[in-house]
Amino acid sequence: MHSPYNLFAEARTFIEQCYTELGKSKADQALRLEQIASELRFTGTYRHTFEELEHGARMAWRNSNRCIGRLFWKSLTVIDARTADTPETVYRSLLKHIEYATNNGKIKPTITVFRASTANDDVRIWNHQLIRYAGYETGSNGIVGDPHSVPFTRVCQRLGWTGSQGAYDVLPIVVQVGNRVQWFSIPPSSILEVPIHHPSIRDISKLGMRWYAVPIISDMALLIGGIRYSAAPFNGWYMGTEIGARNLADAKRYNMLPAVADVMGLSRTSDATLWKDKALVELNLAVIHSFRETGVTIVDHHTAARQFAYFERTEVDAGRRVTGDWSWLIPPLSPATTHIFHSHYHNDFQLPNYVRQPCPYTHLL
Repeated sequence: MHSPYNLFAEARTFIEQCYTELGKSKADQALRLEQIASELRFTGTYRHTFEELEHGARMAWRNSNRCIGRLFWKSLTVIDARTADTPETVYRSLLKHIEYATNNGKIKPTITVFRASTANDDVRIWNHQLIRYAGYETGSNGIVGDPHSVPFTRVCQRLGWTGSQGAYDVLPIVVQVGNRVQWFSIPPSSILEVPIHHPSIRDISKLGMRWYAVPIISDMALLIGGIRYSAAPFNGWYMGTEIGARNLADAKRYNMLPAVADVMGLSRTSDATLWKDKALVELNLAVIHSFRETGVTIVDHHTAARQFAYFERTEVDAGRRVTGDWSWLIPPLSPATTHIFHSHYHNDFQLPNYVRQPCPYTHLL
């Protein structure tokens, strides 16, 4: 934990930047810093106002070096759930997040922030994403479902959850508040899923692929002004390649490219036939087509790259240097067709930001 002195230094850095961006006066800054100093003397910590929490979370999105969708950082809806103090109340807040963010397919960028971490008491969400498909190990060393989810699926089963052993079973939400750990099923009515089909290759629909509408990252911590929020699930909307070139296509995920190639009638006798490339393009086209036909927000990687170029210009106009992790910003399909591929970014870490944190269930693996 921070010492009160170091915490005040981080708070001051944040408040000065936050209040300047919000157009507040130097007097407002000075008064707020006096309040924070007083809180620190009496409690050893301080509590953000909602305005600070809201702008801090938005700044954290703006500073996320791996995100290509940062143009929309100002549109992030911040839900203050800092009063939730039991697994049940946390779960109810998470359901509200899912339903609000889904918005019948018109996805809203959203973050729900739970109470700040203390030395002995954290709120943690064990899931990588609030909605995620299970992965089951079979007796033949195979996997049904999402291989990425195998360890967490095993943990959920040890906690008492049982799935139907299907390829697209939605995992429960596992919540920890202090020493209490509890799992909760997500009502099917709260989950919007998109069956994947192709506009002209009809047999692709026979593969039974699907994906959920909203990617809600739930295992990262939010850092604002020296305060750590260990549970702060957030979402934007999908870029098509996240599903079509990674989740469904990666050999270590659903590995659907061979099946797609087969229904397309492609020869897989040699890599030189470029069957993987042909199948990858059509799978990505199917994902985008399916989401749009269902009325679910999604962006293709070319449009996302153009949006990022506009974000770069707006940041320069605001006097801020654009940082980024190039290896994450380039799309996994046709990256050289975007300006990002030909650009250089400093991968400097800036606060506020979202950060990885230790896995909370390693003792159950």
